Amino acid sequence: MSLKVTQQNGISVYTVSGSQTTRSLPDWLARKRKCSLRSDAAYHSRIELIQDFEFEEASQCVRVSPDGEYAMATGTYKPQQRIYHLPSSALKYARHTGSLNLKFVLLSTDYTKSLHLQTDRSLEFHTAMGCHHVTRIPRYGRDLAYLKPAAQVVVAAEGREVYRLDLEAGRFLKPFSLGGYDGGATEGGGDVGSVECVGVADGSHGLLAFGTDVGTTEFWDPRSRNRVGVLGPPASAAASYGVFGQPVKSGITALEFNPSGLTLATGNSAGIITLYDIRSPTPLISKDQGYGFPIKTLRFLHSSSPNSNVRGVETAYETTSTPKVLSADKRIIKIWDQASGKPWTSVEPSVDINDVCVVPNSGMLFTANEGREMHSFLIPALGPSPWWCAHLDTQIEQLADKHINDPDAYITDIAGPSGEVVTYDNYKFLTKPELKQLNLDHLVGGGHATNNTNGGKKATSGGSLVRPYMHGYFVDQRLYDEARLIADPFEWERERKRMVAAKIEKQRESRIRSIRSTAATAKVKVNKRLAERLVALEGKLAKANGEEGVLKDTRFTRLFQNPDFEVDETSLEFRKLNPSTNPLPPLPRARETLVEKEQASPSSDESTTENGQKHNKQPQMRISTSSYKKANHDTRGFAPSSVQKRRNRERSFGEQVSSIKDRPREKVRNNADGGRGVMGEREVTFFTTSGRKGRGGRGGQSGGRGKPASERRSASGNVFRREGLGK
Repeated sequence: MSLKVTQQNGISVYTVSGSQTTRSLPDWLARKRKCSLRSDAAYHSRIELIQDFEFEEASQCVRVSPDGEYAMATGTYKPQQRIYHLPSSALKYARHTGSLNLKFVLLSTDYTKSLHLQTDRSLEFHTAMGCHHVTRIPRYGRDLAYLKPAAQVVVAAEGREVYRLDLEAGRFLKPFSLGGYDGGATEGGGDVGSVECVGVADGSHGLLAFGTDVGTTEFWDPRSRNRVGVLGPPASAAASYGVFGQPVKSGITALEFNPSGLTLATGNSAGIITLYDIRSPTPLISKDQGYGFPIKTLRFLHSSSPNSNVRGVETAYETTSTPKVLSADKRIIKIWDQASGKPWTSVEPSVDINDVCVVPNSGMLFTANEGREMHSFLIPALGPSPWWCAHLDTQIEQLADKHINDPDAYITDIAGPSGEVVTYDNYKFLTKPELKQLNLDHLVGGGHATNNTNGGKKATSGGSLVRPYMHGYFVDQRLYDEARLIADPFEWERERKRMVAAKIEKQRESRIRSIRSTAATAKVKVNKRLAERLVALEGKLAKANGEEGVLKDTRFTRLFQNPDFEVDETSLEFRKLNPSTNPLPPLPRARETLVEKEQASPSSDESTTENGQKHNKQPQMRISTSSYKKANHDTRGFAPSSVQKRRNRERSFGEQVSSIKDRPREKVRNNADGGRGVMGEREVTFFTTSGRKGRGGRGGQSGGRGKPASERRSASGNVFRREGLGK
């Protein structure tokens, strides 16, 4: 399991999902990054809190149903809404819409009834079966709210009017018209250009609060349908002027009533949060978010009591009188104290935030953002994990035990001499016998230790080199290394020898593999080359598959034992199917002595024909020119040169015949045999001869093919044949 944890002011924030969220990437780059995740250990140990808790491009709004069993989110692209069943941590269904969603509210305690404000001025009523009804408003909407006691929907839009829709009667009511009052106390109150946000005091007095683009907040009573009060813009220079001193129109972008109904939080487009008591126009607290972006979300929270054990009994998360305020812009989520405004903790995702939802009765936050995945954050100091993922508490406990300075750990009071919490990253834990072995036991006793309630020890005084903890001591890592070297001076020499031996052993692996391959093929009778190739291939895949090889498989025993299955690698069929396979080399012949060679070769007397007897020769095989070249014979010098060819072409046929007659017969015969001076095409036949003298290829009395020269048929009128060129 891997959870990203951040800390601020001693408060841990765990990123349960969305830790790797980035802006949308092209498909080819996303596929490439997916391939790189195969070897990412953090990715394989991640926690997938909810199945497909993401959108293709970005998410716009997220809500959790009042019963805590369902979560609804809207996003793009394509515009769609998704319903998640939280107990099963799975996606229930996804439904596409015709336009992008801006805001939505849940009308029932579950997901079955919801109202969506779209960017095309339409209001869509959705049920579990689909889109039930669609209506439109005259102007583009900004925000909407639901009045449960009256079953009315209030829609803030461009202009001065706030539209009201009676769901029981199924018709629009007369809208509220904002502004138009005397601007004595609230300057510019009559110049309202649009209503930016709506706040409802649900569960208390039921007043409606509307934030305008001119920075005013108007309170209306839905029962009397009249304005009951107006708050002017905050008296802050940062809210009225920009960075360079130019006037800025700071409209109210977020409103939220405290559950008691007496405190109102407002956030404007300049990043200023102001808390009011609705009984007084004087602000209680004014706080700057710090980035100058419009405030998107405001929520009132109740954290756990700091005196309770964060990871202990079941009642550790009971709410106390330490309320907190959550404020979020597109960059950061800040949680701060409601009474003093002191920062408590903050969460800064890697992408822009569009909406924040607090899971009821827990310390978990959902965020809709401009990334693909939606974020899930868990703050244990704020509340426990939701009931449908209570296993996170145990997993966070295991992570917290690994961090001594983690406030969510069981032991949180291990402090140094000055009382600050210490992280033992550069310390070595040693027991007392180990200290004696290193001659460091004299450092113990510089301070006294007291046992705490968790069974550990708390150092109240003494040096920083040795800190008592539980059944041993924490020793500075540098001191431990020096003491070990002094106690055993030859430790480094032994370590060096171990490193050298490990390196030599690593180099021997290839040689060991070759020995193993030889041993594996030693019992092979046939197809030894095939067995060697299989052993080499199986050696590469042995670590990946871990399966037995073909040689060890009894089903293929006959392939390497029975000669009937032998593969003839010298056959023509094998060479055609395996052109890249080298043929088997010829077997080396044993060396013979000169006497053995003479005994093996026939004598000269046996080679001659006695008394003129005819002896028939075996027919000689002709080999083509291409085969002769393949046998690496040199064929250069057989064709006439280019100069000689040119001279022959310039001579007439009669001159060439006369030159042939003038040449000696032996020279012509040599030219015929050697091929020199031949013009045109001609078939050349080569004969193998013995190394002994007296056995010529065509010499002697033999005329070829076992017939004497005298019995050869005359070539009649062939001039070249009569001149002896054919002999």
